[in-house]
Amino acid sequence: MTSVSDPVARVEALGELSRFRTGFYGCLTSRCDALFELVEAMLCAEGPVASVPELSLAGVHRRGHGGLYDALASGKLNIARFAAMLAGLDLPHLGGRITLAVDVSPWLRPDAACCDGRLFCHVHGRSRGNAQMIPGWPYSFVAVLEPGASSFTALLDAARIGPDDDATDLTAAQIRDVVARLRAAGQHRDGDLPIRIVFDSGYDGTRLAFLLADLPVELLVRVRSDRVFHAPAGKRAGDWPGRAPRHGPKMKLSDPGSWPTADATMQLPTARYGTACIDTYQRRHQRLSGVGAWEEHVGPYPIVEGTLLRIQVDHLPGDRCPKPLWLWTSTPEAQAEDLPGLFFAFCRRFDIEHTFRFLKQTLGWTRPRIRSAATGELWTWLVIAAYTQLRLARRLAGDLRRPWERHLSADRLTPARIRRTFRRLRPKLARPARPPKATRPGPGRPKGSKNKTPATRHDVGKHSKTGSGAATAAPLQG
Repeated sequence: MTSVSDPVARVEALGELSRFRTGFYGCLTSRCDALFELVEAMLCAEGPVASVPELSLAGVHRRGHGGLYDALASGKLNIARFAAMLAGLDLPHLGGRITLAVDVSPWLRPDAACCDGRLFCHVHGRSRGNAQMIPGWPYSFVAVLEPGASSFTALLDAARIGPDDDATDLTAAQIRDVVARLRAAGQHRDGDLPIRIVFDSGYDGTRLAFLLADLPVELLVRVRSDRVFHAPAGKRAGDWPGRAPRHGPKMKLSDPGSWPTADATMQLPTARYGTACIDTYQRRHQRLSGVGAWEEHVGPYPIVEGTLLRIQVDHLPGDRCPKPLWLWTSTPEAQAEDLPGLFFAFCRRFDIEHTFRFLKQTLGWTRPRIRSAATGELWTWLVIAAYTQLRLARRLAGDLRRPWERHLSADRLTPARIRRTFRRLRPKLARPARPPKATRPGPGRPKGSKNKTPATRHDVGKHSKTGSGAATAAPLQG
């Protein structure tokens, strides 16, 4: 990270952030001034965003709370253009390649019976076995991971999983769109290392690898310890004619007796977990059947081979007993030089959890009590625009810390600390929003009248059967 005291770097950073703000304003096609100032208030408000109408009290918001609600209800954003602009920003590389993390985070709406598009979201409780299914809007996010320990990720896309969507198919289509934008922006060219995409165990890695086989991507998925994989099929036993086998010996991850000899073993020293022992089993695949996502598959079921990784570390933070970690990569024969990159890429996947927490607790992503799912999608992209401005301001912000907080260097500032200093940076940045015009308030509802049209109630859950194996729940939530 360039020093914040470098004047040339400051001018370049100010120009990049100003161009982004101007481009974002150009992507707003309706109520653009009010929506832009709403994002400004989100960045400059004192303390976390706890209420949407209170954002109208911020000094940078020059309109009333009525104009704020009208902008959310009637405003529009050209999402395709804005997403392409996000893909064209300076993106970090992890191990010489772009590394993406895909995860789902829910916007819980348990008591909003009039909200459309709600699903049952799998939410983990604080105690063991205290998981719950709560109605809400699950959103699938795609973010670029950074090297080293960081609280930042570069958000590229957000898609709401609706009642008619298959979670796996939607994720595959979302990744396909993101990769197309990255290639159109020149972030990935022919001959570059494949884009690495990291998933948690709630995703069907085999299905995703099959759907994305034509893209220059490499999938890395955490595998549950109760899964079964097969080795490549060998020759048919005996001399009698018959059909050749399609699957080799079983490898039950929960049964050490079924594990064959590892194809390669590496001892990888780490600063946080001690020594990580990585065993690799090449060309391993799962046996598919005509249930779930493969129910409507025509023809023989494909053999999707990859490499299994068994990782055992010395210790975990907090002196917890480490358990073996199983990963599956879509590369059939992963080489020894790829193992450190795969291990550290999965470790960096958890940075997206910090992003989710900041979006919810500080920027107030899930605070609004919005009725329409379409308005919720607009608000989600506005939050992404605010978060991206904080990421671009990293080289400009100083360390405005509380008396009890430790001093952080310029390359270690968190999004919350950068947000504290954004009000000082704003006068130096482009401010394309126009001032409000003088107007008179409307007459409002006549005194004594009542709204006699009840709001429409919407059921919660899927409208049709899905092939992802989870009929009512989204993938593992963040």
